[in-house]
Amino acid sequence: MVELYNQGGGFMHPILVLWIVGLAIGIAKVYTLFRAGVNTRKFMANIRSALKEGGINSALEVCENTHGPVATIMHAGLSRAKDGIEGAEKAITNAASIEMAFLERGLVWLGFIIVVAPLLGFTGTVWGMIVAFDAIKTANDISPAIVAGGISQALLTTLFGLIVAMTVQLFYNLSTSRIDKLITDMEEASAELVDTLLDYKEG
Repeated sequence: MVELYNQGGGFMHPILVLWIVGLAIGIAKVYTLFRAGVNTRKFMANIRSALKEGGINSALEVCENTHGPVATIMHAGLSRAKDGIEGAEKAITNAASIEMAFLERGLVWLGFIIVVAPLLGFTGTVWGMIVAFDAIKTANDISPAIVAGGISQALLTTLFGLIVAMTVQLFYNLSTSRIDKLITDMEEASAELVDTLLDYKEG
């Protein structure tokens, strides 16, 4: 692999940098997103129990002791529960927008690397072909060794660019899948909290 990398020429260096950056962002993103998850059913059961036993303050304490976007938006809704259901819903909506932006942070860079890495590879290939044809012109000989060697070296950058794109794409897909799951959890928890607050007000 190292030998192939060295044969690829100067375009291999920026592709390697993109790979390292993509892996760093991807691993950190996936780790953060999976840590942000929470057992929504158990959490909402704790919220309902806290509301019955200690009221809003007790439910807020449960949210403060739980990490993740679901707990954050529940905390926002409960904090405005005294303003009525409409106030709680508005607070939940605002908090959810902020949390969604936070969840999607960094994905734009993964998308950038997925697009740019193959383009750099193709550019390196075109440049390598130009160098190969210059070598043929200089040698004044279209021997198979000269042609095959130059083309082989030129195609290495495309190969590595595609490998980088596929690797980063894996982390991108894992991240978007996890974000979709967290958004679904937030929507379900929000609807359940509104119903719980209605029951709590009526009770």
